[in-house]
Amino acid sequence: MITMDNVTKTFDHTIAVNGVSLNIKAGEIFGLVGPDGAGKTTIIRMLTGILTPTSGELSVLGATNPEKVKHRLGYVPQRFSLYGDLTVMENIRFIGSLYGETTKKINMLATQILDFSKLLPFKDRYAANLSGGMKQKLALAAGLMHRPTLFFLDEPTTGVDPVSRREFWQMLYQLNKDGTTIVVSTPYMDEADLCTKIAFMHNGRLVSCAPPEELRQSYPYKVFELCTPDRNIKTRLGASVILDINSFGEKYHLITANIPNAITEVTDAITTATIPITALNEISPTLEDVFVALASEVN
Repeated sequence: MITMDNVTKTFDHTIAVNGVSLNIKAGEIFGLVGPDGAGKTTIIRMLTGILTPTSGELSVLGATNPEKVKHRLGYVPQRFSLYGDLTVMENIRFIGSLYGETTKKINMLATQILDFSKLLPFKDRYAANLSGGMKQKLALAAGLMHRPTLFFLDEPTTGVDPVSRREFWQMLYQLNKDGTTIVVSTPYMDEADLCTKIAFMHNGRLVSCAPPEELRQSYPYKVFELCTPDRNIKTRLGASVILDINSFGEKYHLITANIPNAITEVTDAITTATIPITALNEISPTLEDVFVALASEVN
């Protein structure tokens, strides 16, 4: 469906995407993950034909110029870009008319898609009066009006409440099940875990690309979850066997070398530092643990 071969994109003296090569197969939910400024949006804009690569080659649905296949592409940008002074149904009908469909077919598709996105009861509500989650569903619905083969979504759930995020991903899964290939960028690790394959971007470079489970299995360290009310963990364990500490409220992920006596060394370090322990268990690494390690390797 998509190939990128050593693609670079620069803006003046800034390198936004630096020599990225990847392949996306039909039927995948392909995730682009990375911090702000990693190059995720630039990649999506090049693949949708909005931007032209500075160097390298790309192919989308067999075309080196995505503009030639744009009728088969769907796109939901980061920011809500529909019309707040039109109703939900008016927005959908307007998008449908841009593709030259008949009024009868537009009305049929609009009803089907709004029903699918659970927006049909709100068809007469002005878009400006929708919640953040409903606006993103409307953007999704608009992007589906021409039945795209390949659907791009750029951080579609940023700022959306957890319930709406879950509903949104349920819709993406149904679209994928019905045959749509999806490329989505996300800052959320729980959403990255829902993808069939993840490309981790950092400073414009592709650091790693693999299914979520494969990424976890390749993690070279051990992770211990420490539960404690102590708030000075990093200071207390600064000179111990702990390589890194990631904070999750009152829980901390302690990263240490993959050695047989790791649990003993971690326990001894915590005891020496007189840290009160509610719980201490070895756990499987999360994607966040994996990406923190990958980011530190390329810094």
